[in-house]
Order: sequence, then C-alpha cells, then structure tokens
Amino acid sequence: MHELEILYTDNHLLAVRKPACVPTVGDDSGDDCLLEMARRWVQDTYNKPGKAYLGVVHRLDRPVSGVVLFARTSKAASRLSEAFRTQSVQKTYLAIGHGCPQEESGILDMWLRKDRDNNRVHVERAETEGARRAITEWRLLKTTQAEGDIQSTIEFHPKTGRSHQLRLAARELGCPLVGDLKYGAPTPLLDRSIALHALKLEVTHPTTKEQVQLHCPVPKTQWWSCAPGLDPN
Repeated sequence: MHELEILYTDNHLLAVRKPACVPTVGDDSGDDCLLEMARRWVQDTYNKPGKAYLGVVHRLDRPVSGVVLFARTSKAASRLSEAFRTQSVQKTYLAIGHGCPQEESGILDMWLRKDRDNNRVHVERAETEGARRAITEWRLLKTTQAEGDIQSTIEFHPKTGRSHQLRLAARELGCPLVGDLKYGAPTPLLDRSIALHALKLEVTHPTTKEQVQLHCPVPKTQWWSCAPGLDPN
C-alpha cells in the first residue's frame, strides 16, 4: 500500500501525489484508489465522522504519476470543475519519449476519438463523428543516447483535457512515451508505468481567488533520475 503524500491542503482544497499505477478513482480492478486514500487521510487527520466529502475535479491515467487536486467542499468542486472544463487551469507535464522530435518546440492541433470498448484513442480528421479537438504546446528540453536508443525529455502544456492526449501527442512527435506499449513504445517499464508525470498545476482558489501553484517532483525511479535535461525540483 502506498503512503499518501500531501502537497497542499486547506479548508477547500487537497492536492496529493499520485503514484504511477494507482487509479485516481475506483475501477474494475478493485485496487485501492487515490480518492479513497485521500478520503481516509481527511477522516483520520480531522476526526471526521462517517465518510468525508472529496470532489473529483480531474484525473490522471492509471500509469501516469503526478499532482492530483481534490475539492474538499461542494462549492470548491463546482468552481474547480468549471475551471478545468474551460481550460483556465495551467498544467505542466514532463515526459520521456523514444526518439527525437524534428523541431525544438511547437503546438500540436489534433482531433481525437475515443474507442471506449478498447480504451484506446485515435487521431482522426476534424469531420469524424465523435472526434474532439486536442491542443498541446510542447518544447524539447534535451535528448540523450544510450545503448543505441535516443530518448527525449519533453515538456507538455495541454490546452485541452482529452483522454490520452499527451500520450498521442508524444507519438505524433515521433517520440512514443517510454513504457507506453499502447501507443508505440517497444518495451514496458518494470512497474508498468509510463514516463509521463504531472509536474505542476496552477489554479485560481475557489474562494479567495488567489493563484495557487501546486508542484509535484518527479518520482525517484531509475528512468526519471536518468532523464536528460531534467531538474527534479
């Protein structure tokens, strides 16, 4: 069982570190999820009787690590959900991919359609039924070569919140994420994670209206510690 790491908390917000391979919310696996871990922490820390309220305002894919923000009140949940829906939350991700993009930075504008039966997302033309626009700013931090494999560390700033958006963005750049077998990686990572990490969130506080910056350092694993051009702080 993972020990919950708190990144920020107040009367309305709770930000925690999501370990890779822990689901954000409960799923068919029955594995312990981040939501229930966070709920237990609130109940134990504040001696809450019964089931503590926590609102889910965004999620990370199971193999992804990084900062996840929960709402501790229904008012905060409503306002934060609207902020994520309207893309007014600033998000920064770090990724390690196989290969090297042809440019140093850019904006990817794609149309994505989710195949829910197979839990896969496909890049489509704009007029395809069910396709939704996905916009991602990116920049290359550094590349390195080891044992014949070129790897790139890339910073992503998603401007939309589509399912598997950054995993497909990496593939479209010619750099499938390390460990991401679903979208082109040649081999898995030992823990079945993928090299994608939600590094930062910047949100407007739902009651004070101040800007809150949430930061989650990269995991202390071999592939992140060896990432080229990466400042773990």
